[in-house]
Amino acid sequence: MTVLIDPPRWPAHGTEFSHLVSDADLAELHAAARRLGLSERAFDGDHYDVPARLHDRAVALGAVPVEGSELTRRLIASGLRIRAVDRPRRVALVLRHRWDVLLPGQRRLGEELLSRWGEPHRRYHDVRHLLACLNALGALEYGGEDFGALPRSVWLAAWFHDAVYRGVAGEDEEQSAQLAERTLTAAGLDDAEVAEVARLVRLTAGHAPGDDDAAGRVLCDADLAVLGRDEAGYRSYLADVRAEYAHLSDEVFATGRQVVVEHLLALDPLFHTRLGKQRWEEAARRNLAEERRV
Repeated sequence: MTVLIDPPRWPAHGTEFSHLVSDADLAELHAAARRLGLSERAFDGDHYDVPARLHDRAVALGAVPVEGSELTRRLIASGLRIRAVDRPRRVALVLRHRWDVLLPGQRRLGEELLSRWGEPHRRYHDVRHLLACLNALGALEYGGEDFGALPRSVWLAAWFHDAVYRGVAGEDEEQSAQLAERTLTAAGLDDAEVAEVARLVRLTAGHAPGDDDAAGRVLCDADLAVLGRDEAGYRSYLADVRAEYAHLSDEVFATGRQVVVEHLLALDPLFHTRLGKQRWEEAARRNLAEERRV
């Protein structure tokens, strides 16, 4: 694994910037950034922006200087590169529009949620994951899947399902559900819709909706759609998850992750909708089985 830095040639804010990347592991990249004293705000999904004054210090601390083309090539090969349209700052713009369409007149609540999803400790459960869930729901809706009697509740539950995230399974979902109950009631939604949003948020703790739970099936499938990515996409997902738990040793993280993998593999079915099974089931089980073997 290698941390790379290109020459400071990108002008902004009265100086020029380099890019600091890892060719294998985001946890390694975050550790290098901390040693360099970079703010978490300098992270943009797959790289840190490094001001020119810190370039030589980064090299002294072990970053390997390369030309921009070499840095880009190795970042792409690592599977960690994020397309421009998927970068957190760009994603936030898209999400603001989506929220305004979903719940007009509640921009302040939307900004509160985006602030939560944009918290600096998040590496996987961030705005990219939220947008991915919404896009997966869109695919399921377009494919004709049933969203239940209160379809807007499914979309709202996606916005709230990881709104509180501290990495504590069960507790995060419960606090997220309570947040939905408080804020959506204050926003004037009726009790039945608020209750359905909170129920769906709590359901994402175990991803085991009942056979008669149409809304739960589509939300759980959208939340787990990441498991059905291609090989490079799944590696990127694993790197983000590991970075989110960078405070844990490799041994402790591996033990905890194994529990998660075994739980997911034991779900039968793993995906509950017709389209979810067709689109994500086979790749997801292959990815999980390969992860378990490593």
